[in-house]
Amino acid sequence: MQEKIKNSRIKCYKCFRPSSTCICKHISPFQTKTRFIILMHPKEYKKEKNGTGIMTKLQLENSEIIVDVDFTHNNRVNEILNDENSCSFLLYPGKDNFNLSNSKSSEINAFMGNHPYIFLLDGTWSCARKMLKLSKNLQNLRRVSFDNTIKSKFIIKQQPESLCLSTIESVYTVLNLLKEANVEQCETKDFLIPFEKMIEYQVEYILNPNSKNFDSTANGEIPLKNIYKKSTERKIIFEQQ
Repeated sequence: MQEKIKNSRIKCYKCFRPSSTCICKHISPFQTKTRFIILMHPKEYKKEKNGTGIMTKLQLENSEIIVDVDFTHNNRVNEILNDENSCSFLLYPGKDNFNLSNSKSSEINAFMGNHPYIFLLDGTWSCARKMLKLSKNLQNLRRVSFDNTIKSKFIIKQQPESLCLSTIESVYTVLNLLKEANVEQCETKDFLIPFEKMIEYQVEYILNPNSKNFDSTANGEIPLKNIYKKSTERKIIFEQQ
């Protein structure tokens, strides 16, 4: 369903995007054995138009979003953590984590258990670190990670490093690793389509001469976001149809 926003544009309140770039028709939710708990920083929640946490939630039937900064006394989080029938994990990088990329299928199955819950911190890296630092209950969780070898497709957003992934890309990677270990049986080939369409819409908007964000010097090129290489101008070229 859609609603009017202040500047008279029509906005979809399901994907929170303007109707002209609504991604709902590309959403194909499916069921997973693993329940994904997206712990979203309030600042990330306000970035609803381009945030991938909400998009991830729309794609996964067995998932939920909890918005907060300090989850120490969050009733819903503690309810999950106190469930004796489930196993909870935090997806967070670290050398002492259980690495899904380097583990055998039997090891992954034994580690994850029958009813796994995976918590994700959805926000900038600085916000995620703050959330973890404040949330005493999350600090004690067993952590899982993976070896990332792909570059994020989130070219319109600034990333700390080229191999940093968005929330939806991280979940996609985890799901595929769990599939390889036979923990999951879901089909993931269309999982990133809404994300890819969002990027496509944003690029078209930036390159559109009639949009307020049009860059007349772009010449069909979008500067890649990279805070570590300020002196080097890296661009990606899009073919115009």
